[in-house]
Order: sequence, then structure tokens, then C-alpha cells
Amino acid sequence: MKIGHFDLKGTQTLIIAELSANHGHNLAIAKQTIQAAKKAGANAIKFQTYTADTLTLNCNKEDFIVKGGTLWDNQTLYALYQEAYTPWEWHEELFACAKEEGLLCFSTPFDKSAVDFLERFNPPAYKVASFEVTDYELVRYIASKQRPIIISTGIATLNEIEDVVAICKQEGNHNIILLQCTSSYPAPLESANLLTLPDLSKRFDVIAGFSDHTLGITAPIAAVALGAKVIEKHFILDKNIGGADASFSLDAAEFSTMVQAVRDTEKLLGQPTYAIDEKRIKGRQFARSLYVTKDIKKGEPFTEENIRAIRPGYGLHPKYWHEILGKCAHSDLSFGDRLKEENITSFSCEKKL
Repeated sequence: MKIGHFDLKGTQTLIIAELSANHGHNLAIAKQTIQAAKKAGANAIKFQTYTADTLTLNCNKEDFIVKGGTLWDNQTLYALYQEAYTPWEWHEELFACAKEEGLLCFSTPFDKSAVDFLERFNPPAYKVASFEVTDYELVRYIASKQRPIIISTGIATLNEIEDVVAICKQEGNHNIILLQCTSSYPAPLESANLLTLPDLSKRFDVIAGFSDHTLGITAPIAAVALGAKVIEKHFILDKNIGGADASFSLDAAEFSTMVQAVRDTEKLLGQPTYAIDEKRIKGRQFARSLYVTKDIKKGEPFTEENIRAIRPGYGLHPKYWHEILGKCAHSDLSFGDRLKEENITSFSCEKKL
């Protein structure tokens, strides 16, 4: 599967910088953030496309006041989203800025009107936010656009994940990426449950990734080691900008460190192999092999006293030791000679493998 030019079946992880509310309602800062994300090593930048009115009601009743020990307790939902949203009139410039920087650029639409609006920019993918997974008709509408669909599973039950995957497939959209996600801000490490990643991939036969809300960069590294092909992390130009998401976002230096750590992890993972490469071949000089430990005359038998398995590794493999004992030397050998097949009467390595 590809998102734009990026092949998710390749060796690299798609690293998405989430702009979210990290622009302080300043277009110049938003554009500088896109440029900084590119310098920090991101492959993609992602926005959120909504207004307070498309998400909730301008209502002060108890149901609409945030509570539960979050970063945003005692605010109304409407006020929170009014503070955090990215103005729709910015999108054209932001998409153009990302294209100029060579970044993939897409967004999370939060209602059908946002999908229709985003279609004009020909995005390479769509994201479904965790809290929108329960809006099956929105998921269906997004899937119907036949673009790769990235779905965060944060608050979703197993049945709901099964449902939205089925909905996408019913729409003929099989380009599905499921992101393991903890919808807590910031998310405690013990709630990340990263072992869900390989299970998501196997259970649903999709590409799995990780939308990270933990502090720091440990979780994305571990996620890549467990098979995540997509990493999404909130990105901020400078935490002094403030805003709804600043406290659990990475700044440019932190994000760059994360990207480098992820790329190093990819190198470490490599491929399943038992082949001996050039460096391992060189290392075998320090393995044990069979050497002559006492001078041996032609015709004299090999014994435990005159041959041993020692370093270096240029002689015969120690596995032949028992087979060689009692056989006779084909020629004179001196202390420190490596033992070779031709030194042994009526012995063949091939027969003993």
C-alpha cells in the first residue's frame, strides 16, 4: 500500500507530524511548523479539519463541560474546540506549503462537510480520529472516497474496530491502517499496550501503526520494533506557543531525536537471516578451531594431548574432534599448526557433516 509516494511495504516507517492545535491561531506559525517538521525528518504533516459547530453545541449544560481529570477540565467543549481548530481558510496555503517542502499532507475530517472540503486538495489519505470511530456513517463516507484510511483505535471496542474495518471493505476500500492509540492526554506508559500492534495486523490483515500521546520518544521506538509501519506524534514549533496540545507534543529538537531513533531501530531490525555477512566472517577468527598442541610425526595418531579446540578459528571445526581422535597424521605437524583435512589420513569433512 502507498500513501502518495510512500510505500508502506518498504523498510521505512511513515512518520507523521500532527499539527493539531499547535499553531496559536497564527498562520505564519503554522507554516513555520510545517517547515520545521520537514527539517526534523517527518514524512508527512497532518491537520484536523473541523469547527466548534461541526463537533458540538455552544451549550453550557453540565454534559458539555469537560471533566474527568483531563488537561481541559472545566472548559466547555465548544470553547475548547474554538481554541484548538485550524481555520479552514488556511488549508490551501498549508497544503501548498507542505507540497513545497516535499511533505505528504492530509487531514482528519470530523464531519462530511470537512471531507467534501478536503477533497479539493486531493489528499493522499484520510485519518479517522479515535473519538470518531463510533460515527459509522462518517467512516463510511470517508472510506467511499477510496483513499487510504488511517483509523485510530483509542476508545474503540473490539466490536467497533471490526465494524469500521467491515464498513471500509463494504465500500471497496481495502487500504486500511489501524493505529494502536491511548486516548489520554498525556497517556501513561503502562496504558500503551504496544503488544496490541502485531495482533491488530494479524487479526484484521491490515497495516498497523501507533498514534502516540505518551511523553517522550520511548513508545514510538518500541512500537517500530513491534512492527508499526506508521508513527503519528504531535509536533510543535516551540512549547512556549502554548495551546490545548502543547504539553504532550514534541518540539523540533525532540522530534528530530525521535526520527533518528526510529531510523536506527529500522536498521537494527533488518531482516530475518542466518546468513554470515562479511563482518561476521571476520569475527569468526575469534571462534575456536582445531590446532596442533604438540609436534606430531607422520603416522602418529591424534590424541587429546596433541590437538585441541582453541582460538583462532582457522583450523577445522571442533565438531570433528571426536572423529579425528585415533586417526593418523598424513604428514609431520608442528606446535601451533592449524589442523586441516589433508593432514589426516582417511578423513573427509564432507562425510562427517
